[in-house]
This record gives sequence, structure tokens and C-alpha cells, in this order.
Amino acid sequence: MTVVLVTGATGNVGSELVHRLVDEGAGVRALTRAARSDALPDGVVAVTGDLDDPPSLVGALEGADALFLLPGFSDMPGVVAQAGAAGVRRIVLLSGSSAGDVDSDNAISQYMAASEAAVRGGDATWTFLRPNGFMSNTLQWVAQLTQGDVVRAAFADVPMAMIDPYDIGAVAAAALLGDAHAGRVLPLSGPEPLVVADRVRILGEVLDRPLRLDPLSNDEARADFSASMPQKYVDAFFDFYVDGTLDESIVYPTVEEVCGRPPHSFREWAQAHAAAFSG
Repeated sequence: MTVVLVTGATGNVGSELVHRLVDEGAGVRALTRAARSDALPDGVVAVTGDLDDPPSLVGALEGADALFLLPGFSDMPGVVAQAGAAGVRRIVLLSGSSAGDVDSDNAISQYMAASEAAVRGGDATWTFLRPNGFMSNTLQWVAQLTQGDVVRAAFADVPMAMIDPYDIGAVAAAALLGDAHAGRVLPLSGPEPLVVADRVRILGEVLDRPLRLDPLSNDEARADFSASMPQKYVDAFFDFYVDGTLDESIVYPTVEEVCGRPPHSFREWAQAHAAAFSG
């Protein structure tokens, strides 16, 4: 039985991956800062460790065959070295669609590219997942929709072929449990590019509510982002979506190639998560 250590196991992608690995009969460990298992499926073992402190991962990695790794921590080479010392044979890194731009001064592209470089430099075979934006980002609208039917959103005119984290988890599981995708960079998308107004319309149809979009101006979006994240990341998002250095409208065949089925549509995602918007 393959034993997989999953970082970010309760996040949007990690939680989907954990369920998929359990269904596939893998041994699953979920990395947490505190050994709590109440948010995990039966049979998943919660283990402690801090990705910003590689020596703290020794116990969590012991006996693991594969590692699902999030990017952007302070010592990614140290994390990869700990995995190698523990005998981890395979690493699947959740990267990003801008990671290929290794010469960029964009802060997000830089940490994605640096994370990929660290994994390439280790002893394990690797697979990089480079998804477009997540459909689950739509959950950011929940608080607004408890107050009424108006969605205020940034970059409303930017088309994105967003992907369901369920599909990312399915691809990650395939890469973790077999050798077919070793050494591959896998770009991931949903089935079609949508602008924000499309998502608002579809979500409204699913919820049977008259939802309406009120786009944020760029100045409003910058102020909103600046209240919740470091300035270098605010600048990175504006570089992507206002200056247009990142195109996430591209539809890739990867999910169907790996999973033998098309990726979920935004309507399917909305139907599966409608209860989250019910208040």
C-alpha cells in the first residue's frame, strides 16, 4: 500500500485529494500543525509538522512513499531534502499557471518557480500541477450573498477557464499513485473560459436567485486587496489580470487525458456547493 503525506489536507484541493486517495486504498497522512483528525475522513492519520520548519517534518515523513506538496514556504529546498532523507520516492507539487515564467519579477511567479526548482533538485521523481484559477474562489462571495443578491468582484472582464479542485485532486491522486506522470508538468483547466458575469449568472440559476454583478473598479480592487495581503501580492495580481501577463482562458485537455472524463463545469461545481451559499 502506498503511503502518501498530504500537505494542506483540509484545504480546497487537499481535502478533495484526501478523499480520492482513501477511495483508492492508499494510506493517507494529513499534515497539520496540531494532531487533530476531526476534519478528516476515517482512516486518515493526522501528523504534525510545520512546512516553514523542515526538521519538524521528520516524524510526519517517516515511512511515506509519496508527498503532495504546497508551494511557497520559506525553505523549500529544506523540505525537499527532508523528504529525500525519509525515502520519499515521489513528489507532486501544486504549482501555478505562471510558474513557467522563471525570469519574472512577479512575486507569485517567483515563489512558484522557486518551489519547482527546489523539487527538481531533490532525489524524488516529481510531477508539477499548474492549474488555472479555482472555481472554489467563488466561495469568496458567500458573505456578500448573505446580505443580498449583488456580487462585487475584481477583474470582472478577465476570462478564466477555472478548474474544480475536485479535478485537481483526481489528477494529483493519479500522479501520486503511479509512474505515468513522473517528470511531467501538467497544466490544468476547466472546460471553458468564463468572465465573472458568466459565473454570477450560472450561480444565480443554480440558486434560483436574481444575482447581479457590480464590478469593482481597479482602484476599488486595489484598496480591497491591500487590506488583506502584502503589497507585493497585490501588485502580482494586477500584473496578471490588469497588465495581462497571465492568460488563464486557455482550455487544456489534461484532466480528460489523465482521468478519462472531462473536467467539471462551473455549473456542476455550483450545484455541488449550493448549500454553502444558502446562509
